[in-house]
Amino acid sequence: MGTIIIIFMQTTDINSLNQLTSQLTKREAELETKSQQLEYKSQALQKLQAQIEQLREDLTKKLSSVASLTQTEAKQELLKQVDEQLKNEIAKRIRQAEEQIKLTSDQKAKQILIDAMVHGATDYVAEYTVSSIKLPNEEIKGRIIGREGRNIRAFEQATGVEIEMDETNELRLSSFDSIRREIARTALLKLIADTRIQPDRIEEIVFKTKKEIDRIIMESGEQLCHSLKVYNLPLELVQLLGRYKFRFSYGQNMINHTTEETKIGVSVAQEVGADVYLVRIACLLHDIGKVVTEDEGSHVQLGVDLLKKFNLPEIVINAVAEHHEDKPFSSDISRIVWIADAISGARPGARYEPHEDYLKRMEKIEQIANNFPGVLEAIAYQAGREVRVLVKPNEISDNELTVLVYKIAKELGKISDFAGQIKVTGIRETRATTLTS
Repeated sequence: MGTIIIIFMQTTDINSLNQLTSQLTKREAELETKSQQLEYKSQALQKLQAQIEQLREDLTKKLSSVASLTQTEAKQELLKQVDEQLKNEIAKRIRQAEEQIKLTSDQKAKQILIDAMVHGATDYVAEYTVSSIKLPNEEIKGRIIGREGRNIRAFEQATGVEIEMDETNELRLSSFDSIRREIARTALLKLIADTRIQPDRIEEIVFKTKKEIDRIIMESGEQLCHSLKVYNLPLELVQLLGRYKFRFSYGQNMINHTTEETKIGVSVAQEVGADVYLVRIACLLHDIGKVVTEDEGSHVQLGVDLLKKFNLPEIVINAVAEHHEDKPFSSDISRIVWIADAISGARPGARYEPHEDYLKRMEKIEQIANNFPGVLEAIAYQAGREVRVLVKPNEISDNELTVLVYKIAKELGKISDFAGQIKVTGIRETRATTLTS
């Protein structure tokens, strides 16, 4: 008979076996996970190794290329690579800056111009083409007229100004040329105070008054330059700037306009960082051609031609040439001068346009008559309806005077700007003067 072995196991042994089995299963799972992780790392290492190999090949090629480059070529290649890397960043920064500028530029521009206009504000008084003088009594009025009107004719001939009288004791001096009118006003006041009113005395007083007005013009030019902090200009330019005192543009006094415009231009230049000194000079001289009476042409071209004679900076001359946009702006200086001029001239109440049209008409009439040979001086009166022509008696005879007057009238009649008839009066005068022994 076989032997039957019966094994009895305790409950505690069974539990230990189950725990061991569970631990082995868990360990097996952990090992599987680590095996997968190792596989992933192995694949990553293989990819990295491939990249390294590719990089090594690229570097080998680049080194081979660099080996054949000079130092300068290598620098250029390096700068090219850096530039390519920075392009995207630069473009991004530029776009950001442009957006910021769009948001702030309009407001900033308005602020700059408002500040400039505040700094440039000046008092303005409109002046026209007539000066009035109150006469003390009828006796003085009679002396001014003279026997058969000879004194008043001598005065009008010497000054180029028309005298208007009425029943009252107020006398009006009429002329589109404000310098002539000021000379006549000052001379007449002197004659009234002197009481010796006769043709010879009139000519003497008018001559002295012209010299005095020349001095006042020079002083006015110096005061204008000093007030705007511009020094060491040639005396001829200072003298011309002094004429601004008696010159009006569209009814706006040119000293007031130039002072205002220069202050605006300087303020704008300071805000935007432009050269203040050049802006100051360009603003001061931008309308200098308006007081150049010796030559023909637009005030812009006359100003440019004048400034070239004094070798002023080219950028200043260009600003004068471009301040009416006759040419494209060549610099920020030109733009600032244009802006300042526009602000000063365009503000409400600054200018009276018909006045400027009137001046152009009168000047054109005189210029046409003065162009004829033998004419000493032509003076327009009555808003251009009458022209008095003084001729050189040694060049024009009495018979030739009649022909000359006819030619001048015919030439004026061709100009469509002059509506209506124009009366042309020729004056030929000869004198003989001697001294007693």
